[in-house]
Amino acid sequence: MTRKYKSRDIYIERIRPYIDSNLIKILIGQRRVGKSYIFFQLMEEIRKSNPKANIIYINKESYDFDSINDYKSLIEYVENNAVESINYLFIDEIQDIEQFEKALRHFSTSGKYDIYCTGSNAKLLSSEIATLLAGRYIQIRIFSLSYREFLYFHNLENSDSSLLEYIKYGGMPHLINLKKDDAVYYEYLKNIYNSIVLRDIVERYKIRNVSFLDNLIHFLCDNLGSVFSAQNISKYLKSQNISIQSKTIIEYLSHLESVFFTDRVKRSDISGKKIFEIGEKFYLEDLGLRHSIVPYQINDISKVLENLVYHHLKVMQYDVYIGKLDDKEIDFIAKKGDSKIYIQVTYIMPDESTREREFGNLLEIEDNYRKIIISMDPFASGNYKGIEHIHIRKFLTDFE
Repeated sequence: MTRKYKSRDIYIERIRPYIDSNLIKILIGQRRVGKSYIFFQLMEEIRKSNPKANIIYINKESYDFDSINDYKSLIEYVENNAVESINYLFIDEIQDIEQFEKALRHFSTSGKYDIYCTGSNAKLLSSEIATLLAGRYIQIRIFSLSYREFLYFHNLENSDSSLLEYIKYGGMPHLINLKKDDAVYYEYLKNIYNSIVLRDIVERYKIRNVSFLDNLIHFLCDNLGSVFSAQNISKYLKSQNISIQSKTIIEYLSHLESVFFTDRVKRSDISGKKIFEIGEKFYLEDLGLRHSIVPYQINDISKVLENLVYHHLKVMQYDVYIGKLDDKEIDFIAKKGDSKIYIQVTYIMPDESTREREFGNLLEIEDNYRKIIISMDPFASGNYKGIEHIHIRKFLTDFE
């Protein structure tokens, strides 16, 4: 069956060097960010180079594969559909198969399979696999649509109105198949949110206090880009007459990370010699999910812009930290290979005091790495004493 889809070449380019290798390719990411359709694109790529390729596709979200529930039934199904030459094995949402890692080790050892998997749980795809499949796999994180992809998917020009749509609706790929209407979009996004919370967190981790989990998520959504710890959250909740131990908060935050709903960003000393364990920031995988539960308001723009910049840096495969310079904060330190970039994010710089604060923090950093201020200021361009000033739309379309 031929499927229609928009290609996501950025990920195909990352996976292509590993096609026909004996490494297991594991695509990880939040539910509904498009991992399955990247599978279809990969299958098409394989068929183009090898029209007779034997492709075995298992989708654990389909009832057709409900009987494959453990590693033994997985091995049985695959071997019944395999040929003697190379087989291309694709398994969608593999975490729903009990002890799947044993089956992957079996397939990998046989030498007959080129293996691709997707998963929506980071913990599951790190601890168990690391033990049984050390050195036999690579993980590739799939994100919701970047701004460039959003423009391509929705056939939009790069404009302020397009950026506002991206901010409001986020980058869930399936939105292009729905009527462009706030009520329709947000109903779909709310259903994704409920699936992540109820299925991937509450059911998997046997959460009892579901109302607190929901309150915690709302707290994180309201405080994007704020530095806090579990203890800070606990104190705040007590001020609201909600008594929750820090230990429980830490567990719930960990669960939200494990399903890629949030990313935790640690603080780093500008010298790079120390990573602080206390005081972190949390950013969301997708702003559309945020706005399905916390309606977007213009007053949120500063924290939303930070989230956009963070998301783009991660899509571009940067390691990201919050910078600490004495008592000052640098929004992001982005590292990739030998390169390092310091980034400040602000809405606009309407007066000299704002300009001095934003540029001043970066000017105090005494090394020669690239320094950037990103804003929505319509006149954002050029540089001041070597510090670049870039408009958010230019950053989201051009920065790599």
